[in-house]
Amino acid sequence: MKMRKIETGFIEPDMTPVIDIVFQLLMFFMIAINFENTKADERVRLPKDTLAKPPVVKTEHELVLDFGYQQHPSGDRRKSFPEVFYNERFVDVRDISPDLEQEKRVIERVHGPNVIKDVTVLIRADSKIPTGLVQELIRKCQEAGFSKFSLRVTSEEV
Repeated sequence: MKMRKIETGFIEPDMTPVIDIVFQLLMFFMIAINFENTKADERVRLPKDTLAKPPVVKTEHELVLDFGYQQHPSGDRRKSFPEVFYNERFVDVRDISPDLEQEKRVIERVHGPNVIKDVTVLIRADSKIPTGLVQELIRKCQEAGFSKFSLRVTSEEV
């Protein structure tokens, strides 16, 4: 008796392109998350607060200013006076005005002259910086034309 092979009609799909796409998506999200973390400067140790909560809506235009102390890897301060970490430089808060003016001009050139009122200045100040110096930085920003501010703290578990 002659036996015939019966084909079931089931075709196994090639999974190689799916694995490729999943790998590319994974790489994309890893890079995107890494770029978001570049705004967090490890040299700044934010103060802790039990009422701290993340912003509800991310601002469209923001200027991030990290304000802290230059430190050795051991944690010792290099200088006793805090500085603003701005464009890969350390700037004394008393000398930040020209940089803020330049930032304002760039924002106005790129986004238009009326957008400066919508820019939020995000200040990440070290917990050991006296409040008066943070207020001085805010005053310098106001003199440059910025009017919206946000201060960052870390959430303290209750």
